[in-house]
Amino acid sequence: MPFIVFCRHYSCMDKKDGYRRKKRIPSVPDKHLDTNPPFVVGEIPSALSDAIRAYIERKTGKPWGDPTVLERLMRAIVAQKSAYWKKSQKKVSYRKGYQVLGYLVYHFPVYYAQGMYLMEDLARRGLVFPSMRILDAGTGPGTLPLAIADFMESREGLSAEVFSIEQSEEFIEAYTFLAEQTASEKSSVCLHRPLQKDIRFLDPDDIPPSLDLIIFQNVLNEIPSQNPAEKGELVRKFAPKLSERGCILLVEPADLDNSQELRRVASSASGKDLFIHAPCRFLWGQACRGECCWSFETRPPIRPPPFMQDLARGREGFRFRNVDIKYSYSLLRKIPPPRVPGIPLSAKHYVRLSTLGRHVDRRIRVAATIASGDLGDSVTHVFFVCDGSPGAPAYAVLPRYHVSDKNRWLLSAPYGDIAEFSPVLVRYNPRYRAYNLLVTRTSMVRPFTAPDS
Repeated sequence: MPFIVFCRHYSCMDKKDGYRRKKRIPSVPDKHLDTNPPFVVGEIPSALSDAIRAYIERKTGKPWGDPTVLERLMRAIVAQKSAYWKKSQKKVSYRKGYQVLGYLVYHFPVYYAQGMYLMEDLARRGLVFPSMRILDAGTGPGTLPLAIADFMESREGLSAEVFSIEQSEEFIEAYTFLAEQTASEKSSVCLHRPLQKDIRFLDPDDIPPSLDLIIFQNVLNEIPSQNPAEKGELVRKFAPKLSERGCILLVEPADLDNSQELRRVASSASGKDLFIHAPCRFLWGQACRGECCWSFETRPPIRPPPFMQDLARGREGFRFRNVDIKYSYSLLRKIPPPRVPGIPLSAKHYVRLSTLGRHVDRRIRVAATIASGDLGDSVTHVFFVCDGSPGAPAYAVLPRYHVSDKNRWLLSAPYGDIAEFSPVLVRYNPRYRAYNLLVTRTSMVRPFTAPDS
């Protein structure tokens, strides 16, 4: 199948490997950090919402709102959700017909918003450059490329060439339609037609060179026949095509099984030439295996687009509303993480979380990464914390009546930042086989700084 591009201003063809390299991308200082204010993705663009509805009308041959179409869409969504939560059945099919249409109306909006937030986070880290080459491995209906196109268009001076791989012809058809309807006029982004292949069986020449970003979003968990070590090896197969400044982003749903497996895959993929940069921070100088790590990012929910509102009007409409933004990710690069003063930690100043069993009912000082949003409620704030040392899970617990100027920073601490807690009371929770670090009004919680500073 020949490659075509959705952008209209130049060709990206090459007879040798199907990709033409653009002119050499100028080097960018390491501190090329994004200074734009944080944004909230309130909803998907109306043009994209209209295009999804138009595609469904085109595929079904019936106007939107037809009772038969809505009923079949709801059945497809229920079937997908049921298959997803069956422990014995790890793979959900989105290959044809209403499986694809159900994905568009239920999953697409939140994954689009998720893609926008991922790009914003990369920009904050200085990993979004004026001109980029990006590969989306397992693109589905083009959710991520379309989000990337909108993100680049919203930032002055940014451009990208986006490649993708997808084995489903139905998904490629949907991507083509949506891109032609919404992205063809975006001059800052060139979207290639997806390469129709299974990512497990790619020839190295199928992967374009000099990539600044490779994304595996919600695709590795759908490979049922491979264990985390095999999936890690698959990720490593793509690493040689990274540019020196580039990164690999692994993204999975935030549920327990997929989130924990993501950590194991990232651990297996990392090695002497591929390093984990975020959100995991190995504060004692040794990487853990992530066996029991349930860590995920939380962002504000989106407003349901009109087509989702139509599906959710019935008595069990909640089953067809999908607006929460929660995802697990791991960022890997070919260079080691930059050194943080005071890391590795010193046992002279801090207690390892893996040794909390020795300190139950004592007040101690710890440093740890904020590894979740607020998991509690309005009465008690709860945050998963991790210092990279293996052991039982640990949670920072801040009751509302203990919130003070000394510890209030915890409530707004960015996901992945390192915090210092001093002093906190250690308690063991036998129900969850976890340790709680009780933060009281006299506890100090602040961004980590080296003790000597």
